[in-house]
Amino acid sequence: MSTVQAKIDAIMAEAKRKADQLRAKEELIQARKLQSIIKKDRASDTRRKILAGSLILELMDKNPDTKARYMANLDKYLTRADDRELFGLPAKDKSAPGEGQTDAAAAG
Repeated sequence: MSTVQAKIDAIMAEAKRKADQLRAKEELIQARKLQSIIKKDRASDTRRKILAGSLILELMDKNPDTKARYMANLDKYLTRADDRELFGLPAKDKSAPGEGQTDAAAAG
């Protein structure tokens, strides 16, 4: 009878191993689907920002008042020297705390 029990135990162990493999495979599939959705959302967000920025730049090129308004907003918003340089803005004085966003807030 112990050989029967041993066979049953072996079959149960194999079934458990296969179930664990299937569960792991399903988790991997779900993780990949989630990553794909996240990647698509990030790409869509980036595309929206590019298109909105393109529109703003075009409006700035066509109207000096619009350009002045957006440049004033950019001057307040941008804190990183390389970002400010893209718009021809002077680097911000780092000794003035509390003005604009911090680099960490701008990155978020």
